[in-house]
Amino acid sequence: MSHIPARSFLRAGAASIALAIALAAGAAPASAKVLAKVNGVEITDEDLAIARDDLSARLPRQLAGPARDKALLDNLIVAKVVAQKAEAEKLAASPEFARKLAYLRDKLLTETYLGKIAETANTDANIQKTYDEVAKSQKPEPEIHARHILVPTEDEAKKALARVKGGEDFAKVATEISKDPGSKGGDLGWFTKDRMVPEFAAAAFKLDKPGDISEPVKSQFGWHVIKLEEKRTKEFPKLDQVRDQVVRYIMQKAEGEEVVKLREAAKIERFDAPQKGMKPEDAEAANQKK
Repeated sequence: MSHIPARSFLRAGAASIALAIALAAGAAPASAKVLAKVNGVEITDEDLAIARDDLSARLPRQLAGPARDKALLDNLIVAKVVAQKAEAEKLAASPEFARKLAYLRDKLLTETYLGKIAETANTDANIQKTYDEVAKSQKPEPEIHARHILVPTEDEAKKALARVKGGEDFAKVATEISKDPGSKGGDLGWFTKDRMVPEFAAAAFKLDKPGDISEPVKSQFGWHVIKLEEKRTKEFPKLDQVRDQVVRYIMQKAEGEEVVKLREAAKIERFDAPQKGMKPEDAEAANQKK
């Protein structure tokens, strides 16, 4: 039978506690589809959805679609069988279990509440406003597309320069003699000045028009001969290209601000030991800020 190891499943995290609570609750909601019963206790498609969200990262990549859901249901059944045995042995009555359950309940409540805050912030208006603010702060930046030939010595660089100035194809010479394995035919693609070492960047951005070739330039990597292919002004990406990043930023920002607000409003007393070397009064002040 295809399944995730039971121990791994049972320790999957806070969402699994939600699932356990749901399974223990008894009869399924009228809208739920019953997928299995374990000693009369129902496991539904809603339970499967929770498990799918919780365990998706743990599933083997080759498991997809119906095979994935079958593996998840197998493990829900295993979890229910084991949980029923644990209940029969009164393990849920132990103080240790109560502490762990309280911890995981707090964790799940935290994730659920902050998830609600994040979703509330995730609106088209917020996305557009955030994007516009970032886009306005970005100054136009020159960007070039260039090739280079990298060799160990100045003499070799001069010989390479003589070959390309004599009419040989730059990419062909680069393929033959360049020591940069990461650039096919010496092609570096598009880049801004800050992405290259200073000596290389200064020489590359001095080139005026496509086809211009630099004199040999020394950097920490060796000697370069650079050819300018194209120039342009780097454009800030359109919203549809960065929408996912903007959404993540908005949601994380909303969660972070809510945590700060709640923490500032709460009365927090800490009794942990101060850091080594910290004066008692400094420790007290630091704890007040935590």
